[in-house]
Amino acid sequence: MALALFDLDNTLLAGDSDYLWGRFLVEQKLVNEEEYDRENKRFLELYQQGQLDIFEFAAFAFKPLAANDLDTLNKLHLKFMQEKIVPIMSPKAKALVEQHRQAGDTLIIITATNSFVTAPIAKAFGIDNLIATEPEIIDGRYSGKITGTPCFQEGKITRLKEWILNKELAFDDCIFYSDSNNDLPLLKQVKNPVAVDPDEKLEAYAKENNWPIISLR
Repeated sequence: MALALFDLDNTLLAGDSDYLWGRFLVEQKLVNEEEYDRENKRFLELYQQGQLDIFEFAAFAFKPLAANDLDTLNKLHLKFMQEKIVPIMSPKAKALVEQHRQAGDTLIIITATNSFVTAPIAKAFGIDNLIATEPEIIDGRYSGKITGTPCFQEGKITRLKEWILNKELAFDDCIFYSDSNNDLPLLKQVKNPVAVDPDEKLEAYAKENNWPIISLR
């Protein structure tokens, strides 16, 4: 049984769910538009450059989670899914997931974006296994902090190794689809790395190393 790993933002999705969640909060007037939009764009640029401090970003991104109860957040997410996410779930991405499902592969979404934002998206793709950055919950509310190892850059390797522990799966015997240079640590570790609509740095590395480059757009 093969392990099929999928990055989420700008890989399976034709957009960034974390960034879009921020835009959605602005549109719902739940955060200060000027301040939040400015910081959201700044963090996105740092991520694209491979220079994001995941803990600094989490302190920013998790504030709205900590400010609202879970029932309110879940209702917001239903609207977010319909308005922002469903339109960027491409037919090609769905077909790729289904191809691996039909092959009997174990499917995993592995993403730096937090599990509150991404769990319903994984479900919409019909993928049961999600490895994501985990926001801490205390007494039924988000605390605004990360718990465990962030699922980001080298942290994806750590989290994947933790996930497959005691499972009859080989860490290196898998395929990993990603768009981002931030995922180079894990891409270099797997048997079958695939660049998907890659950013400039990942595209250059993929070409140098004869990795497959595909588009799901």
